[in-house]
This record gives sequence, structure tokens and C-alpha cells, in this order.
Amino acid sequence: MVLDGIRVVEIGQNLAGPVAGEILAHLGADVLKVERPEGDDARRWGPPFWKDVSPGFLAVNANKRSITVDLKDREAVARLVDLVGEADVLLQNLRPGALDGLGLGAPTLTARFPGLVYCSVWAFGATGPLRLKPGYEPMVQAFCGLMMMNGDEDGPPTRIGTSVLDYGTGMWAAIGILAALVQRQHTGRGCVVDASLFETGLAWLKGHYASYRVSGAVPERHRTGSNRVVPFQGFETKTGPIIVAAGNDRLFAKLAAVLGRPEWATDPRYATNAARVAHKAELLAAIAAVLVTGSKGEWIDRLEAAGVPCAVIHSLPEAAAQPQTAALGILQPVPGEDLALIGLPLSFDGGRPAIRRAPPGIGEHNAEVGDPGTRWRAARVTR
Repeated sequence: MVLDGIRVVEIGQNLAGPVAGEILAHLGADVLKVERPEGDDARRWGPPFWKDVSPGFLAVNANKRSITVDLKDREAVARLVDLVGEADVLLQNLRPGALDGLGLGAPTLTARFPGLVYCSVWAFGATGPLRLKPGYEPMVQAFCGLMMMNGDEDGPPTRIGTSVLDYGTGMWAAIGILAALVQRQHTGRGCVVDASLFETGLAWLKGHYASYRVSGAVPERHRTGSNRVVPFQGFETKTGPIIVAAGNDRLFAKLAAVLGRPEWATDPRYATNAARVAHKAELLAAIAAVLVTGSKGEWIDRLEAAGVPCAVIHSLPEAAAQPQTAALGILQPVPGEDLALIGLPLSFDGGRPAIRRAPPGIGEHNAEVGDPGTRWRAARVTR
């Protein structure tokens, strides 16, 4: 495993912090999840439940060990500080400022342990007037502008249907931690890594922002489509929706031929992408009128044969049942459980890191971690 020997203390809850911790755990780090005695709130985010644990918790906590610490108990906090002193990384996403008064803030711990990589996951960022403002996914999707860019052209702003900011911020945090560990190899010193849901949201909007700065116009919502590439969106057929993505003029000419409208390729209204954007409404209506006359299977076969990028719009069960999904082996069995979870979307030398350990019970490893002789499974890494 690429992170064998790396030790992580995750004082994480809910989603974004645990996502980062699970990425590191999948890569081989020994991740100790520190929970309140009653456990991570995400354990109770249901129904449904699997053995009294929510799917939201199960999804982002495999390959970790769990210990419980009462942060109101000074002696328990002192033991936690000692534990952090033996770690390579501290990852935390508690309410902003919650750890500072406990001797667990970044300035205190990085001064005491110069080799420590200290990563904080914030709602709105490590600096600025909203530094101490707590936040959840829907709040920040609204605040950063994502909701205003999502949904029907004529409908209200719409939340993106998965926690893109929590998952994305967990990814950025993991990337930052890995970069800091590489830097430490050269300098011997750790550093402070900060990531936030708000910054992630702004980063996901970087294309829209660039368009706004160039044109001065706020990009409009486009359902499944694009405001810069046409046609590049979903269309209905007799048997369900498909996506057609003719991303350049050559592909559009192929699409026009498949649709029985070869003249569109030379029509001044449609011959270039800029012209198609200008005449978007009429062109999309014309394409829709043709596609609705056949089944999705028929159109996919014809479009793929012509080399036009396209795809069926699947439901979640349909996507999970695809032969491609099975071939990738990304749905992984959980050891000791009749359960499969989505694994790490990375492979190394053709192999995907496995789920080696089921998501832990609350404090499942208290006794194991409480023994200094067996506290860390991995060999000590010189810092």
C-alpha cells in the first residue's frame, strides 16, 4: 500500500473530514477515527440503516479504527495529544474553533510537533469574516452559487443531488495532506493544510466564472446541457432519455447525418459551434423532434456506429449493474459483512486498494489503541 507507515488521527464527523480520512485509509494509512462517546452524528443519518448504522456513515469510514474521547475530560484530551504526537497527520473538521481552547489547535500542535501535518476542513475557509461560521452542504451550495447554476432554465435554483462539496473538499484535503507529506520528506517539517466547502464550490464553478469575466453575462442554467457547447445534453426518446455530446463541428456533422438532416452541417445557422449556440433553441427543438421518434437503444447503436459520443441516462441501480462497473471492480465486498461499498476510484499498477476493514463500531478499538505497545500497527516513520 502506498501509504503504509503513515499514521493519521481523524477528529472528524459528518462527511467532508471523514471522506479525506477514508481516502488516506484506502491508500494504506492507519487512520484512527476519534469520536465522541455517543459517536459521529452521521451514524444516525437515516433511515435506512445497516445494523443501526446509516449508509452515509458506512460510505466514508471503511478501513479505519475508532476510538472514543470525551473532549470535556482534560485527562482524556491530554492522552489524545500524546497520541497525536506519534502521528504523521491530524485531520479535523469539528465546529470552527472547537479545538483551539483544548490545546488541539493548529498553532499549538504544530509548535509542539514540528513534523505534524495538520489539516482542517472548514465550511467557509480558514480566514475572512465567515471563518468561524459553521455550515452544511446545502448552505454552502447556495452561498457559493452552485444552486443558482443548477436546474431547469425556468425553474428555481436546485441543489445538486449528491454532496459534491463534502466529497470534493475531502478530496482536496487529501491532496493537500499528500503534498505536505512529500514536502516533509525534503524539509523534515510538517505544515498546516486548510480546505473548505466554499472554496471547493468556487473551484467547481471556475469555468462559469471565467465565462462571466470574459462576457460580462451571468451564465444561464441549462438542465443537462451547456451554455457553451451545442448540442451537449439530454434528449427524450420513445423508451427513455439519452445524452448526446457533439463537442465539435466534425461530430455535429456526423450527428446531422445520423438524424437524417445532413444539410445542417453546412447550414450557416448550425455549421459552427458559435452559430449553434446563437440558434440553440430552434436547433435543440429540431433534434428533439427527431430523437423522440425512435428508442434509446436504436439511437445509441446508430450514434455509436457513427462515432458520435452518447450515453443512456441510467438510474443508480442501472449504473451499478453495468458490465463496465463489474469489470472495474469498484464495488467492493466489506470483510465480514454481507455488504458491498464503492471503493477508491484509483488503481495502482492495475490494482485497486481493497476495503480491508469494515466501518468501525463506536469506540471499537479503544482497548487496542489504549495500549501504547500496540497503538500503531505501522512501523514508526522518522520525522
